[in-house]
Amino acid sequence: MASWEDARKRLPTNRENVHVRSLDHDHLTLLLRDRLRLRGGGETPSRRLAWAVRDLAEAGALPPGTRLPSERELAPAVGMSRGTVAAGYRALVEAGLCERRHGSGTYLLAPAISDIGHLMRRDALLIDMSKSTVPDPSFLRLPGLDPADLLRAPSQHGYDLLGDARLRAALRGRVSGDFLVTSGGQHGIDLALRCFVRPRDAVLVEETTYPGALAVIRRCGAEPVPVACDVDGPDPDAFRAAVARHRPVAAYLIAVHSPTGRVTAPERVAEVARVAREHDVLLVEDRALAELVHGVPAPRSYAGEHPDGTVTVGSLSKVLWGGLRIGWVAAAPPLLARIAELKMENDLATSTVSQRMAAAALEHSAQDEWLAELARRRDHLSAVLRRDLPQWTWRQPDGGLSLWVRLPGADAERYADLARAHGVAVAPGPLFSPDRGYRDHLRISFALTTELLDRAVAGLASAWHARATSPVEPGSGLDLPV
Repeated sequence: MASWEDARKRLPTNRENVHVRSLDHDHLTLLLRDRLRLRGGGETPSRRLAWAVRDLAEAGALPPGTRLPSERELAPAVGMSRGTVAAGYRALVEAGLCERRHGSGTYLLAPAISDIGHLMRRDALLIDMSKSTVPDPSFLRLPGLDPADLLRAPSQHGYDLLGDARLRAALRGRVSGDFLVTSGGQHGIDLALRCFVRPRDAVLVEETTYPGALAVIRRCGAEPVPVACDVDGPDPDAFRAAVARHRPVAAYLIAVHSPTGRVTAPERVAEVARVAREHDVLLVEDRALAELVHGVPAPRSYAGEHPDGTVTVGSLSKVLWGGLRIGWVAAAPPLLARIAELKMENDLATSTVSQRMAAAALEHSAQDEWLAELARRRDHLSAVLRRDLPQWTWRQPDGGLSLWVRLPGADAERYADLARAHGVAVAPGPLFSPDRGYRDHLRISFALTTELLDRAVAGLASAWHARATSPVEPGSGLDLPV
């Protein structure tokens, strides 16, 4: 049985099968100028140049073996000094993306399939701790997919509205009741909220919550209303008061919470569901992280207490790999029928190929091994942070993929911009707050390998110690955190 790790080993290394190629000097300069304009300010010019070369290589515009212009040629063409171009080239060489050939020049290498390569974002030499995701597919175990198997689907055209029968069978142990398969958890959240929320409606959310859900609520023209929480989950009295004051149509709640990693206590689930049931409030429960618990029981579902008024959203993105784009929505039949109708108008059906791959991954992948490794990485990051950044504080999470860290006396958004200049992406607290609060908090992922976590903390520590003397240009632009 072949694995992703086996496949990675069969790929060529940086220096294999790389032939020297030439690219028209004027054309290459034009490409670099265009990429540099996209990046804008906020970083050193040498980092911007390194990012531009890497981005063009990943896009296929610069094939492996391309000889880059000399420092003397490129500097005036892009409006930089020779020293700046030299520093950018050095960064590319140190990252393994280019090599120097004595007397010949600087050449682009074949992209390596490595942890750092998978985690590089659109910024030069960046380790991404801002995403609460499985960092790569190396824990997946996938047998070969025979196209003939697709012909044995109940409908050979592949448009199975509720999902592929094989995947639905594999999910039965995870999902109770009626459900349909979606293209990831975000798709499920979008369907559930858009189906029942209208402009000017109020939707209750926890005081920190998933930015993707906030985006959907606002796109519906509705208002997200924060509800106070503590270490056990949403405060029932605050939830009841918010229901009485705002008369919400729905509440979006997270079982294993992001960004905090809190696991909602069973008694809180029962109390909040009771209030929702009494006041006919729809609950949209996000259980994307519900299987990622570390030494504590998995959270109870609100659907057990409010079965006719709960839509449960699940996902394999946090358990297997986000690239599969497989999730689900479960609800009572009347609710599910409305969601299914909207889904049919939205995308007709979820990819059968992705569903078959997900079914095979569920059968063959070492999920217990991944969960144990995740807890080890959590403990490793916590230990390194306590050693190198003892001023930072957090509550050790019982679940999820991230730490929710408080920065004493610092603005998290400004610090996040500075951390990017030191090679690390983090997600500042206001992104998770409906009223832009928690300005002294960060969410940082512990899902990366321990080697990358060590490098990332070194960058974070450098940024922390430099913050008083290194003003940064704000607005470098984080992607929507997941």
